[in-house]
Amino acid sequence: MEIKTLVVGQLQTNCYLLIKDNACLIIDPGDEFTKIKDQIGSFNVLGILITHHHFDHVGALKPLQKLYNVKVYEYSNLKEQEYEIGPFKFEVIYTLGHSNDSVTYYFKKEKIMFVGDFIFASSIGRTDLDTGDSNLMVKSLIKIKSYNDDIKLFPGHGNSTTLGYEKEHNYYLENI
Repeated sequence: MEIKTLVVGQLQTNCYLLIKDNACLIIDPGDEFTKIKDQIGSFNVLGILITHHHFDHVGALKPLQKLYNVKVYEYSNLKEQEYEIGPFKFEVIYTLGHSNDSVTYYFKKEKIMFVGDFIFASSIGRTDLDTGDSNLMVKSLIKIKSYNDDIKLFPGHGNSTTLGYEKEHNYYLENI
């Protein structure tokens, strides 16, 4: 699976394009519809995955959904279970705290997670914004610590990291 990272919008949100066998999933189309569309090119878009509904993660959602006429996968229509969309297989993990609709997409075979604003390299997402909850964040951090250290994390902003690195160097994961 190929992962294209597009940094979009004023808040420099990571929009991810997952590409496999000419199929494409879009994760968090935060802004810059044309930039995203141009990078997709002739790939067959099968769906759009949303980690949470803060404006900087969904700014280009409506025009992309209209253009490609695909389903949007989000907290409101997902359960914590495994899903398969074309050649893509992933598990949904509720990781509430930054918002009341935060989810993580875990691609077990590839050992990668798309975590939105739940975890960043050496930090976590804010819980003082509307619908944030620090108690739920702690529960989500405890849950994610049970996963393997070699999983690569792709956050909503900034650089990727690994879960093992974060367990050792991220103050919030170290101290729960």
